[in-house]
Amino acid sequence: MARLTDRAFEILRAEVDKCAAADSLAGEVYRRMVIKRLEKLRSQNGTFASREEIRDTFKDEFPNFSEQALKAALKANRPPGLFGKIIFAGSLLGSAAGIIWLINLPFPMIRWPVAKTMPILLLPSFISMDYNYRQAIALVEQSDQLVNKATAVADFDLGETKAKQAQKYLDALPVWFLGYYPQTYCSFFGCSWRFTLDEFQAARKNVGRMDAQIFQQKNAFTQLNQVEQTLKAAKQQYQEAKTAADRQKATVNWQSAIDQLNQIPAETLAGETAKKILKAAERDFQAMGGVATGSVQADNLIEAAKEFALSAAVASQKPPHPAAQWEQIAELWQEGINRLKLISVDNPGYLDAQTKLAEYQKNLGITQIRLEAEKDSATALQAAKSLLANLQKDVNSQNPGYSLSQLQQIINQLESVKPGTTVYPESQKWLQSARKKQQEWQKN
Repeated sequence: MARLTDRAFEILRAEVDKCAAADSLAGEVYRRMVIKRLEKLRSQNGTFASREEIRDTFKDEFPNFSEQALKAALKANRPPGLFGKIIFAGSLLGSAAGIIWLINLPFPMIRWPVAKTMPILLLPSFISMDYNYRQAIALVEQSDQLVNKATAVADFDLGETKAKQAQKYLDALPVWFLGYYPQTYCSFFGCSWRFTLDEFQAARKNVGRMDAQIFQQKNAFTQLNQVEQTLKAAKQQYQEAKTAADRQKATVNWQSAIDQLNQIPAETLAGETAKKILKAAERDFQAMGGVATGSVQADNLIEAAKEFALSAAVASQKPPHPAAQWEQIAELWQEGINRLKLISVDNPGYLDAQTKLAEYQKNLGITQIRLEAEKDSATALQAAKSLLANLQKDVNSQNPGYSLSQLQQIINQLESVKPGTTVYPESQKWLQSARKKQQEWQKN
């Protein structure tokens, strides 16, 4: 049923046209505004528009609106003989049950006149209202208990279900009928409730408040679960870290998880749980701090050792090298070893340090062998050259056996020069020449 009948609309429009004609400046503008409001009322379904609602459509624009026209419109906005029409429509249904069904339809224009004249006919509506009210109040109380005295996230899930059910029963109550108290019904059935707007709104506010609480509580639990996973992953990442960079990254993630625990709202159940987890996490983090300090020291020493080792490896490329360079390379390996030896047995990085230490000591040994070979070879070549110089002085000697003996000593010195040394190519040339000279002298 339209909230403004066509007849009432025509009466109001005629008076609006009259008022607009009297205002030559803004009359037409005001007229369109008011007519638009009246047409909106006419297009709406529900209870008939009240005097105040109709007056609000024009009172600001046309304060001189005729009171008689308003009364006529209000009278035209009420269908005549409503109760008689209801009885007639019910008779068409063929039985009293049809009449009862019709007058208990959820339409204000039917219920209000019946409630004023024969409220007993609305007994089914009162029973339904009583049932919905009792169910709504009971469910609101249950939901409130579950939400405010929750011990687990499951309580919030059940509380949410109860709140939704309470909302369903509240929605079934006729808000427009809250001001009417069914005295006849309650005189027989002893109603303990009153359909007041304040009580209805209070129940709705409770449901809305609990919906907000449940949303906050469940969000807090979701946040807590995510933080717990981050914290667990950070601990595992730190335990499995192989390098300083990995440990540093795990430490940052660990601290970030602790910070997130502090951000969970303290007034939520998840916040109370987070406090316990936070205490344990901070304790573990502090204990890890000492370990981390040792790890950082070890990592720094290992990194320093690696730098010396890298320099030694670069300097060792493309041998052979002179003894002075091999000595420098050996010193670099030794510097790396010295830093690794500074890492104590109780340090978390001790095992990594020992692995590197074994590798560097092996490389130092190889370097020292190459150094000794270079030194010995250079000494042997120099000795051979000295003997050769002496032999050349005695080349005209009358003692050939002595010359061959000297030549053999030169050959022996040249043969002691090690391959892979800087003097080896030169020694081979001298050796070839000495052997050739030895063959010539032996033939003579």
